[in-house]
Amino acid sequence: MLLQIDLQSEVPIYTQLVHNIIEGIARKELLPGEALPSVRSMAADLGINLHTVNKAYNILKQDGFVQVNRKQGAVIHPASFPLADEQYQLRLQEQMRPLIAEAICRGMSSEQFKVISEQIYSQFSIGEEKEDG
Repeated sequence: MLLQIDLQSEVPIYTQLVHNIIEGIARKELLPGEALPSVRSMAADLGINLHTVNKAYNILKQDGFVQVNRKQGAVIHPASFPLADEQYQLRLQEQMRPLIAEAICRGMSSEQFKVISEQIYSQFSIGEEKEDG
């Protein structure tokens, strides 16, 4: 999996790393039971501080996307991922509010926003369709 980290972005590097790994899982590029690179290896490969990688891995662990053990390090959760429960849906709404508000301020219609959302969603669903078909 190719990670895209923008060192000039306003988004913290650990957040970018978390997002990249979750996108890799969604695209089926990272599979359950697959080990992520060690903290040191990932930090060296990306040219970032190992504490940044450690923070990202800890967030992924807290959110249920990875398990961390002494032998294998960080491993994509082998069983199942956390469900989109009510708490997650509330958090999703909070995160989407500013995006939708800005889109409205910029003159984007509800339909345009839906089209963009559906395009992004379908990019991640392609992996599921390949497995089913």
